[in-house]
Amino acid sequence: MACVSLLISLSLSLSLSLSFSDPFCHCSERNGVVVQCVSRSLDQIPPDLPEDTVTLLLSSNRISHIPNQAFKDLRRLKELDLSHNHIESIDAGAFLGVSEGLRSLDLSNNQLRSVPKEAFTKLSARIRLSNNPWHCECSLQEVLRELRLDPETVNEVSCHTSVQDEYAGRPVIQVLDSGINFCNFHHKTTDVAMFVTMFCWFAMVIAYVIYYVRHNQEDARRHMEYLKSLPSSSQISKDFDTASTAL
Repeated sequence: MACVSLLISLSLSLSLSLSFSDPFCHCSERNGVVVQCVSRSLDQIPPDLPEDTVTLLLSSNRISHIPNQAFKDLRRLKELDLSHNHIESIDAGAFLGVSEGLRSLDLSNNQLRSVPKEAFTKLSARIRLSNNPWHCECSLQEVLRELRLDPETVNEVSCHTSVQDEYAGRPVIQVLDSGINFCNFHHKTTDVAMFVTMFCWFAMVIAYVIYYVRHNQEDARRHMEYLKSLPSSSQISKDFDTASTAL
């Protein structure tokens, strides 16, 4: 009987330790604390999550942005599911505090076009990035180079758009495996842009010099015409002599 009472007491204590004030989420115990917030119409990461959370399920909500240090207090977090949201942007420090311990991160089925490379610094988790409208260019290539993509969904990470139109609609990994280097293309584009800019500045300088010379030539011509219109010194001398004789 005492054992039964002890078990009941322990069960109540555990239940209290797992209580969570947020009405949109609930906690359970499954190899650690699991916080379940699926399909709750959340538009942001819930505040005051239990610090001993091991699994955080936030899929099928309306979250559009992951701010800096959104999970900084969850030192034991190993699994994070943010799939099927409206995520369009992730701050560079979004996963600070959990990046080294995280083992699984699901960002699939969102609205991501790009992510800052710094957001995944020291992240060793297996990541799902499938079914996002990715824009394939240099920064995305550098991000993917550092990540452990989930092998089951890696071919679903596709170029929705691209700096080179012929790669739109193709899986990113296939594009990169074909030898394309978006960063080289980026540098070439930058070089061309710099050349065009320098050419425009040079053309503007030349145009100004031509305008300046022509303007000065016009002023010089008018000045010469003015001087020619003035009576000459000989004519003035003759007029003076004539006046003296008359007197």
